[in-house]
Amino acid sequence: MGVRGPPPGYFGPVPITEAFRQAAIRVHTHGSRIRRTVPTMRSRRDPLHVHELTPGRSARLILSAFLLALLTGTGLLMLPLATVAPGSTDVITAAFTATSALCVTGLITVDTATYWTPFGQVVIICLIQVGGLGVMTFTTMLGILLSRRLGLSARLLTSAETKSGGGARLVVARIVGTTLVIEGTAATILFLRFLLHYDYSVGTALWHGVFHAVSAFNNAGFALYTLNVMDFSGDAVVLLTLSSCVILGGLGFPVLAELRRHIRIPHRWSMNTRLVLFATPLLLLSGTVFILVLEWSNPATLGSQSPAVKVLNAFFQSTICRTAGFNSIDISQMHPVSWLGMDILMFIGGGPAGTAGGLKVTTFGVLFFIALTEIRGGAAVPVLGKQLSRSVQREAITVVVLAAGAVIGGSMLLMLTDQSLGLDRVLFEVVSAFSTVGLSTGITPTLGPFAQCVLIALMVMGRLGPVTVAAAIAYGRRPPSFGLPKERPLIG
Repeated sequence: MGVRGPPPGYFGPVPITEAFRQAAIRVHTHGSRIRRTVPTMRSRRDPLHVHELTPGRSARLILSAFLLALLTGTGLLMLPLATVAPGSTDVITAAFTATSALCVTGLITVDTATYWTPFGQVVIICLIQVGGLGVMTFTTMLGILLSRRLGLSARLLTSAETKSGGGARLVVARIVGTTLVIEGTAATILFLRFLLHYDYSVGTALWHGVFHAVSAFNNAGFALYTLNVMDFSGDAVVLLTLSSCVILGGLGFPVLAELRRHIRIPHRWSMNTRLVLFATPLLLLSGTVFILVLEWSNPATLGSQSPAVKVLNAFFQSTICRTAGFNSIDISQMHPVSWLGMDILMFIGGGPAGTAGGLKVTTFGVLFFIALTEIRGGAAVPVLGKQLSRSVQREAITVVVLAAGAVIGGSMLLMLTDQSLGLDRVLFEVVSAFSTVGLSTGITPTLGPFAQCVLIALMVMGRLGPVTVAAAIAYGRRPPSFGLPKERPLIG
């Protein structure tokens, strides 16, 4: 016997008092049913119109906002008020600096401390804040958008994984609040350090503290010193404060929000949080040991420092590789093998939905567990106590392939512009630009206009490309209408 559906005119559950009233009416009207008078609950307002977004609209929205901010920043930096020298700067210099700041990269063609006036430096720090906070907000809201367009079971799962409860407006408020708290704390520590230890004036100490705190948390790497932070290579307070900001910004807001709620309950952590917290200490430790081993006896980098300072600077540079452009030692004097190892760290980057760049530790974590499962001969891919979906596996492979293509193409273009540049330096520069790191071997100011335009394109692609590609893949998935015959090609 089939299941009978609801009778005609059924409008869902009603309050108990209304049900009794309708039952009494049906007795006197021979079973007919009237509509309830209790008004239905209206859906919550969505001031951000998240439910109306599509993959195309999302991409156009983020690209339009980014280009508008970029054009505005370029125009402001071209004003005579922005430069120390008389007159205005050229378009390429202004556009490159604005792009580097907005993409929170840190690559520079001119000295930030001496070329730009306080007005120009304010424009740069505003672009850094907009770029870091804006992309972090967009990637976090992407999880909310995905959860609203999926089925019920997938929606509940995605909502739990992204911790997106409370509505769009509340999520944005939490992101802004978290950012201000971390930046404010770091700025206070740096302000007191500059004021009390280095005898800065109150205004200078405050400005330097705020600037470097914002630059560090947003993983930008801009500094108000000609030698970046090399003058503080022996100052643990300054370097560890900057490192802490870089690490916290690189973890991503979803991880920070989940740690705030369930820091003592690891079994309730999502797969994203587990991957980020598993990979981050591992990469920091391995990078520190790697730099220590290769640069321990290099007189141009760590060779002349005490053992404690060597460890401090090795840890700082290992942190900065993911992905802020500060440097406490001379990057141009490092061993080429050190550059190659840092290329790998920069390419991996930090956590998703954060201020860090790169392809994200979750992407490479997924690839690692896929390879490990294939080596062991397993079918499903287990990841730290949970099973990985096949769609995520395809997304990770796609993003890595596209990123590798961008890095290879950018390296070729740069080498065509100047054949005297070695592959090691060019590759380091391209990976640093695409991963929005900002570290450089010193060749950035010497590049021609075309090469600088290539780096500009790489910075934009690296900052927005993985986000938009991931969104398009997640939204564009459609079930196949028919299946093709399966066949196995030879691999390896």
